[in-house]
Amino acid sequence: MSCLFNSLSYFIKENSNIVRQKICDYLQNNGPLMEGLHTNDILKWEGPNYIQNMRNTSTWGGAIEIQAACNLWKYKIIINNHRDKKHSKITFIPISTEYVTTIELQWTGGHFEPIRH
Repeated sequence: MSCLFNSLSYFIKENSNIVRQKICDYLQNNGPLMEGLHTNDILKWEGPNYIQNMRNTSTWGGAIEIQAACNLWKYKIIINNHRDKKHSKITFIPISTEYVTTIELQWTGGHFEPIRH
């Protein structure tokens, strides 16, 4: 199971595979990721089997799946980037810009972990 989906499931309170499948369904149904750019157009850059591969529990998720989660659950998601020495933060917000809560994940360059407050 991918650490991103495990981390998201900590906050969403659903099984990580269900979270993964809901995100993949959202992408497959061309749910919006970015204003002015169709999701299908973004996924074309990733290859023809992107969603099919993402449904596999051993496939790692990333920015596309984080943005989809923001839009699905109306979460603001802050990624604490511990990969760089600055420990920068990357913020994802729903396309509607309205969100119900903020969650934080730590990214080490190879692993996501939920930040529990």
